[in-house]
This record gives sequence, structure tokens and C-alpha cells, in this order.
Amino acid sequence: MADVNIPQNIFWLIIVVIAVITIIIIVMQWRRVRESQSNVEFLQKQAELKKIELVEKDLEAKRMMENVLPLPQEQQEKLAQIRGETSKLMHKAGFMHSEINERVTRLEARTEYEKLQKLLTEIEKKEKELEKKGSKGGL
Repeated sequence: MADVNIPQNIFWLIIVVIAVITIIIIVMQWRRVRESQSNVEFLQKQAELKKIELVEKDLEAKRMMENVLPLPQEQQEKLAQIRGETSKLMHKAGFMHSEINERVTRLEARTEYEKLQKLLTEIEKKEKELEKKGSKGGL
């Protein structure tokens, strides 16, 4: 009677391991889909902002053409400097945003790996316990 229970326990252990692995794969794929969706939404919003920016620039250019009031050279240079610095800051902000996203992704992957390692250790302990119980019951 004890010989029948051991294979059943091993069978259930294998089923549980397969189920855990399947759940982990599903969660990882779901997370990737979520990240892709958020990236697509982010890119759509960026495209919208770019369109708005282009329209604003066009309207500003039309207004400037209508109101031809030449600025003094000093003010033109300051304006050009401000525009250049603003552009640099926008590029830096975009770079920082991508850097943060990359680090968050790495941190999530590391955390998931550590969880999987812990789960694997627990499964190995359970296997050893089952083997000990099996060897004691079989003797």
C-alpha cells in the first residue's frame, strides 16, 4: 500500500511543479504585454505632443510673420540661448525617463529571479523530504 502512495506523491509533485512553471510563464508574458501597452501609449502621447508642438510653432511663425517687430540683437541671442537650453533639457529628460524605465525593468527581473530561486530551493527541500519519507517507508 505504501508503494502506491509514493508514485502518487511524486506525480502530484510533478503536476505542481509544472503548474508553478506555467503560472510563472503566464505572469511574465502578461507583464511584457502590459509593458508593451504602456510603451505604445507613451509613444502615442509623445507623438501627440510633437504634433501640438509643431502646430504651435507654425502658429507662432505665422504670428511672427504678421507682426514683424525686430528684436534687438541681444534679445534675439538670449532667446536663441533659451531655446537651445530648453531643447537640451527636453532631451535630457527623455534620456532620464528611458534610463529609469530600464532600471525598473532590471529591478523587476532581478526580483522575479530571486523569487524563482527561493521557490526552487523550497521545491528541492520538499523533494528531499519526500525522498527521505519514501526511503523510510520503503524500508
